[in-house]
Amino acid sequence: MLNLRQAYRQSDEHLPLILFCTVAILTLSILGIVFFSPLSVLGILIAIFFFVLTIVSPLSALTFLAVYLPLEPFLLKWIPDDIYLYARFFSEALIYLIFAVALIRLVLSGERLRTTPLTFPFVLFLVVLGASAIINLVDPTIALFGIRSIVRFILVFFAVIMLRPSKEYIRRLTIILFAVVAMEAGIGLMQAVSGSSLDSFLLPSDTRVFGEFQLTEGTVQFWDPGSRIFATLGRYDRLGTFLGFFLIIGVGFLYEKYIRRERKELWALFLLGIPALALTYSRSAWFGFVLGALFIAIWLKRDRKVMIGLGIVGAIIAGYLVYSGLVVSRLIDVPQQTIVERFFEAFSYERWQGEYYGVGRLYWIVQTVTTVVPASPLFGWGPGTYGGGAAILFHNTKVYDQLGLPFGVYATEGYIDNNWFSLWGETGTLGIFFFLWMYAAIFWYAIRFGRTTSDGFTRALAFGFAGAMIAVALNAFLATYFEVRTLAVYLWMYAGFIAVLGEQEKLV
Repeated sequence: MLNLRQAYRQSDEHLPLILFCTVAILTLSILGIVFFSPLSVLGILIAIFFFVLTIVSPLSALTFLAVYLPLEPFLLKWIPDDIYLYARFFSEALIYLIFAVALIRLVLSGERLRTTPLTFPFVLFLVVLGASAIINLVDPTIALFGIRSIVRFILVFFAVIMLRPSKEYIRRLTIILFAVVAMEAGIGLMQAVSGSSLDSFLLPSDTRVFGEFQLTEGTVQFWDPGSRIFATLGRYDRLGTFLGFFLIIGVGFLYEKYIRRERKELWALFLLGIPALALTYSRSAWFGFVLGALFIAIWLKRDRKVMIGLGIVGAIIAGYLVYSGLVVSRLIDVPQQTIVERFFEAFSYERWQGEYYGVGRLYWIVQTVTTVVPASPLFGWGPGTYGGGAAILFHNTKVYDQLGLPFGVYATEGYIDNNWFSLWGETGTLGIFFFLWMYAAIFWYAIRFGRTTSDGFTRALAFGFAGAMIAVALNAFLATYFEVRTLAVYLWMYAGFIAVLGEQEKLV
């Protein structure tokens, strides 16, 4: 119970400090308004607030970050140009701040950073990144941004390791994020019902630039308005992968007896989430969710009902492909395409022919293997040079020009829509080997932990996360999702949660 008398005494003791801080803040605010715009002052005050919050309670800052990220693309739309630069990089700066505070706390406590399955391969991956930049004489600015694009989100993992959140914190945050997923799914379903009327309102801002650099490309609605939902995440594929990630974790919980009381809430989540996932029209999200869920049901839980159901569905799909092959071969991405057509288009010969000759994903898979990697097999071409966000940010065409290749998908965008192969091209065989080592290490850790723990929550989370990693692996084969914060932050954050829970239970 709060002791008001004691609180009053403590406040009285610190009255001079409180008055000083109040006067200082007011003075700085007045000076700021005089010399800068009111919005700039507001931005500074918000920055100070989160700086203090992170120092006092870094886990609270992490909670805010996790809830804020799905809303960020929509919220940035309303930020004026004079403070947009700061707002655009607010979430990334918060990641660095949380990491720095966690590291300082660890150093001051005199403890050592606990070894994790990621630590050793991550260090080796960093070494390869640096060596690749030096060997290839990559411009330092480009190299720094190239390293940043992939490493910044992995820092979330190590921040979690150093902060060591409790199981109760992880449980509560997971519940909160399930609620966010339900909210995003609900907004998406409202989009589907309203048609195109909500699209223009929810779409992110147009292209924003800072000098010669493009801060955001905006979202070009190349799909029919009202045909694909995206909620507040800006793009249909980002909503799809976000929903898929947490729905797979939800599948892990459905198999646990301890959540019988909460099973109704979970089924409600799926009742909203799965239709919304379907209406994103994101095939990478669809197939990722199916693979992740099947991995949990069949490989980890040996669910016979799911096996039988999969066999029946697989037979139906195979039968359709065999007897309607001519129809499938003519399916392409056209306006007013149905969900069924969208699904079977993935198996269309015409689709894959277009993917290659139209300089799409298939073309870059072939060129990476046959041209890009053989030309620099061990250390690659250097960070920020091929297929990722840094290459398009700086319009870095050097590697493409040297190898006689077009500039990314459709010869214009710089991206190759394949994070695994962009990393392979930039960091070489050594770099992709150590990155795969990191990924596989935490994946098998989650499975081993789930099989050894006797706690229902940790087992559900471990198995659900392992299934989600299957989905992310597929997603990253079809886009640069290791560089997208609405997926990558949650991937490495939950990887940290699994490692922390495993260390706390000392079972692995």
